[in-house]
Amino acid sequence: MQNSTNKLKRDLDLTGAVAVGLGAVIGAGIFVVTGLAAGLAGPAFLLGMLIAGFAATCNGLSSAKLASVYPASGGTYEYGYQVLNPATGFAAGWTFLLSKLSAGGVVALGFGSYLSQLIPGVNPQAAALTAIAILTLANLAGIKKVGRMNQIIVSVTILGLLYFIISGLGAFKPENLIPFAPSGWRSVLQSAGLLFFAFTGYARITTLGGEVQEPKKTIPRAVIITLIASVILYSLVGLAAVGSVGSAALAGSSAPLEAAARQLGTPGITTIIGLAACTAMLGVLLSQILGISRMMYAMSERSDLPRFFSRVSPTGVPALSIGITAAIIAILVMIGSIPVIARTATFAILLYYTLANLAALRMKEGKGLFPDWISWAGLIACLVMALTMDWTVIASGLGILLAGFLLRFVVQKAGK
Repeated sequence: MQNSTNKLKRDLDLTGAVAVGLGAVIGAGIFVVTGLAAGLAGPAFLLGMLIAGFAATCNGLSSAKLASVYPASGGTYEYGYQVLNPATGFAAGWTFLLSKLSAGGVVALGFGSYLSQLIPGVNPQAAALTAIAILTLANLAGIKKVGRMNQIIVSVTILGLLYFIISGLGAFKPENLIPFAPSGWRSVLQSAGLLFFAFTGYARITTLGGEVQEPKKTIPRAVIITLIASVILYSLVGLAAVGSVGSAALAGSSAPLEAAARQLGTPGITTIIGLAACTAMLGVLLSQILGISRMMYAMSERSDLPRFFSRVSPTGVPALSIGITAAIIAILVMIGSIPVIARTATFAILLYYTLANLAALRMKEGKGLFPDWISWAGLIACLVMALTMDWTVIASGLGILLAGFLLRFVVQKAGK
């Protein structure tokens, strides 16, 4: 292990960056959240999906604008420091770590669950821990190898979803869209808030600013391509699912696409969707280990976390940060989900994107890249969705944020 003066290697090209983004977005959301959204809004969740996609796009364009001027590891953590103030930057980094670490355990267990359905007899927890170990080794091998692995994983997922889209649209029945909004239009906004989280993985690209080739050009392009592809794919999957089997069938299952696939009866579709679900979970988990470890690296560089997190290995990666990230996710897998953290993760990620939009509005350089109304729209959307949450979720989220600032104070005192 070398010291922290060694920098990360810029080995990730545009294709690799887009693959990281798609791997982070096309995951648990499309295989789980579509059912929950259908239960809330009926067929009108399709409109909620478009609203969520618009909000995510506004947030993504704000991040792209910032990345074109501040192409460094850490994403909104870096932007907060550069444009706003150190406390805001730390808040962004801490909320990112909170939301993604808690989600990592859930995604790993999700992979184990889907694999056990695909291959009866497999222990879900053992499968989850094995996946963590393999993906950790891949991360340790270097960003270029991670990018190649991610491209393979994402390709399998997308091919599986395309097969589902073709099958579902072939069995499309217009009557399945009637009544369109049985629970009223407020439920559409609620479904949009739920579906928003399915799109937010694009931020993983911005946390890799120190490893992307030509970051000022590559990161904005990768974010935009990822969001456009994700919105199109999610919309087509949602339309194929609800149009072929109806919203009730989706709402009544914890694995809505598998439930729809069983009713479609297209040759091999249940196996293909099961495989696509497994690769989707792997893609998200791979990108989470990647993004969390880079956030730890960036925060350590500024002594917001202990300095040893910024040590870089000969392969050009923050090996210790990767190892600790994997260990925390593995612990969460073994003890199961922690309800308080799981609930506050959604509030935390909304705060993260609120700060990104605020930084985009305050920045002086790069103003002409995208108009300010885009950042205003993203900022308002995040605040509205955050403030509609239960007060206990907001309170616990703010409490954990305060705990982060206390940790930062201790770390910086110890470093003096």
